[in-house]
Amino acid sequence: MKILICSDGMVQSERAIQLGAVVAAGCQAEVTLFGIAESQTDSKPLLESLQRGQTLLQSKGITVELITRPGRPSDEIVKRTLETSYDLVVIGTVRKKSRGRFWLSSNTYKIIKEIAPPVLSVSGKTTTISRVLICSGGKDYIDPAVRLSGQIARGAGAKATLLHVMPEPPAIYSGLPRMEITPEQLLCSSSELGTNLRREKEVLESLGVATEVRLRPGSVLQEILREIREGKYDLVVTGSALSRTLRTYVLGDISREIVNRSTSAVLVVRSQEKPGQSRAGFRSWFGHP
Repeated sequence: MKILICSDGMVQSERAIQLGAVVAAGCQAEVTLFGIAESQTDSKPLLESLQRGQTLLQSKGITVELITRPGRPSDEIVKRTLETSYDLVVIGTVRKKSRGRFWLSSNTYKIIKEIAPPVLSVSGKTTTISRVLICSGGKDYIDPAVRLSGQIARGAGAKATLLHVMPEPPAIYSGLPRMEITPEQLLCSSSELGTNLRREKEVLESLGVATEVRLRPGSVLQEILREIREGKYDLVVTGSALSRTLRTYVLGDISREIVNRSTSAVLVVRSQEKPGQSRAGFRSWFGHP
């Protein structure tokens, strides 16, 4: 595995380096520590931060390549991922406000939209990984996220939770009695949802990751956020889909809100649409672009 850890020398970037070091050590990855200075005055604190990061990574036995460039961080990160292939990009992100559509810096959204590798966005104080929440839409396009999450969880010795939210039925059916279903019953069923969740659980367990499946009824976004708060997860995993009209990725409504609101680190993994697969499945989970 090859990981690109990005830094502008600020405090949040240092947290991103610490969390990236945990992932890299667990996955026995090679790391490129990539520093970007927007101005000359940023160069000295950036270099000092990178040196601390390099020392930390090397202390964990991680092979480190150190690169610095001047320019806008988002632009330089996009360029770097075009020049060299990486399996994961780690960035530190800072909240700029507590409400509205875009809570994080526009640089964060630019990076998530424009680069091909998965992005680990570190906006809180998380520097370790012991509990991982994987937001499963119950379709097989989430498989790349499950596999990568499993590798990270295995390396960190973390436990994983597969979460699926069962949306509320339309109002016209609200008067009908509701049938409660347990995760065990669903996993034993031959339904598409049960089959996919069972496969995802088996993939994680085959990597040696202790895994539980949780079901929540209600609003997809609200129930995901409630699970994040109540479960005290260190890492939350969600997805983004490739736009058919642009050579960029679409961070749908639900995934965008997870990135915005979670105080945990968030891993955004590209969903792989298979030939002939309907876009309806993407809209149901990631939100209409």
